[in-house]
Amino acid sequence: MSPNLLLLAILVPAAAGVLALLMRGRAGAVSGPWALLATAANLGLGIFLFDKQADLNLPWAGFGLQFVLRLYQFSGFIVLATACFGLLVALYSIRFMAGRANRNQFYGWMLLSLAMVNGAVLANHLVVLLFFWEGLLGTLFAMIAIGRPGAWRTATKAFIIIGISDVCMMLGMALAGWQAHTLIISDIHLPLTTSVCTAAFVLLMIGAISKGGSMPFHSWIPDAAVDAPLPFMAFLPASLEKLLGIYWLARISLDLFELTPDAWVSPLMMIVGAATILLAVSMALVQKDYKRLLAYHAISQVGYMVLGIGTAVPLGIVGGLFHMLNNAIYKSGLFLTGGAVEHATGTTDLKQLGGLGRRMPVTFACFFILAASISGVPWTNGFFSKELIYDGALARHWIFYAAALLGSVLTAASFLKLGHAAYLGKPAENSDVKFDQVREAPPSMLLPIVILAAACLVFGLGNALPIDHLIAPAFAGTHFAAAEHGAAEHFAGWPESSMLVLMTCLALAAAIINHLLGAKRAGSGLGAVDHIHHAPGLAQIYDAAGKRYFDPYDIGMALAKVASRILWLIDRLIDGVVAGLTSGTARGAGYAVSAAHTGSYALYVVWSILGAAAVAAYMLMH
Repeated sequence: MSPNLLLLAILVPAAAGVLALLMRGRAGAVSGPWALLATAANLGLGIFLFDKQADLNLPWAGFGLQFVLRLYQFSGFIVLATACFGLLVALYSIRFMAGRANRNQFYGWMLLSLAMVNGAVLANHLVVLLFFWEGLLGTLFAMIAIGRPGAWRTATKAFIIIGISDVCMMLGMALAGWQAHTLIISDIHLPLTTSVCTAAFVLLMIGAISKGGSMPFHSWIPDAAVDAPLPFMAFLPASLEKLLGIYWLARISLDLFELTPDAWVSPLMMIVGAATILLAVSMALVQKDYKRLLAYHAISQVGYMVLGIGTAVPLGIVGGLFHMLNNAIYKSGLFLTGGAVEHATGTTDLKQLGGLGRRMPVTFACFFILAASISGVPWTNGFFSKELIYDGALARHWIFYAAALLGSVLTAASFLKLGHAAYLGKPAENSDVKFDQVREAPPSMLLPIVILAAACLVFGLGNALPIDHLIAPAFAGTHFAAAEHGAAEHFAGWPESSMLVLMTCLALAAAIINHLLGAKRAGSGLGAVDHIHHAPGLAQIYDAAGKRYFDPYDIGMALAKVASRILWLIDRLIDGVVAGLTSGTARGAGYAVSAAHTGSYALYVVWSILGAAAVAAYMLMH
């Protein structure tokens, strides 16, 4: 295979994106079909490149920098996965974005995002990776900003949060390159035995988990769920950014550094993962909007991936990578069901919905499968990847397993609430939705949802296929290669630990019982978790969270305002002192000189003689 074909994975979607941006006015009507054609071509290229190997090295940017790309099993898998999601979202968006004035911009930035992701995944040079990584930040900003009026504020928030984490990643790249004496990614293999290498790992990890949407770099995602066009959520936060961020985290842990359970960064990653799981799912539990609830789950689920990789044991890492793929499937599908509901009813406010299952049966059936998958119901893909993560977490410490299992309980509880409130029961009273006019989503929107729901079952019942052919190749050439083979054999279709499966079933049963009792007590599915929301102690915490008191971005902005005010006061003080001292001295000197000029010629002669004597004395001394 010619290495130049790697350039097509970047140039094809990039060129198509630029052309879509130029399709203004009436030409914007064809931007959707054009994007569908371009994403289909990108998928065809991804299929061709899959399971192949190639290297490309071209002069670039001067100063000895090379444009280095590398295709191997792991990067080929990610390119293929992103191409699949790109095509499905493009197909879905044709109807969803129809008639919108900015649809050509949506498709343009979407295609450019695909190009940036492909470039970042294929990059084999830290500077090349950084180039595409930052390019994706620009397209993310643009895709949020074209949403509803005022969305630029959320876009700015996302840009600042991710930009700060990217600065950390730049520093990590510099340290890693310095220690390895090279910027070629495949040539960097550093032990986590020195403080410099450990610092480099942590800084690079910050960039990876931020791109994946982990806490504390998360708070823009729920806002974007409301402000940005809904297909954006299925495209970037739910799928492409998760794939890219966790891909890079895996590369850091497996290739660039030798992550072992003995390294202190391993428990650090597990703590970040466990905290992300619990804090984000706790917020998802109390949301009253379809899209915001899903947005918090998009954050929570990345915690499982970080936790799995952070265990530094083969079962956990396999589970984290498998969950990366599974999450992209069911989370994209769930966001698309939210778009179908919004398209049919005009709202995603759960207070306005109810009884949609009878009028949107296909959407409801797909939602049921997708929700079961994210909740870890047996025989779905989410169940199998979570069981691997549970196994790896338990091998390190029971507290991490307990946090992950509790997260699954709350995940199931929140989706029982969402499904009950939106699809079951009776239509909401005093709702603005005209339920008698609600119809199933059009076929072009349903097909991607059905495909993603079916994939949850296929990758669940046939889990050995993705693990053996998609996940396992990521370990080739790493210090985990031999152990991973044993992990795959250990998994063999169904978890060996009956205890873990039993605990999962008990957790799901607890979520169901909680929902039934809570819904009966509140009189509605929407209020099924109100007893948790308003529990003593939790109510105050939830209230503070609702007022954004815990939002790292808002905290940072508040501190920045205080700092800027203090610096302004210091500036005014210094300016006042300097200006006052200068002007005061000048005025005093002026008054003294003015007072000395009395008009007496004799006094002036004395001054002249004294001055001449002083000059003469100085000259004699020197």
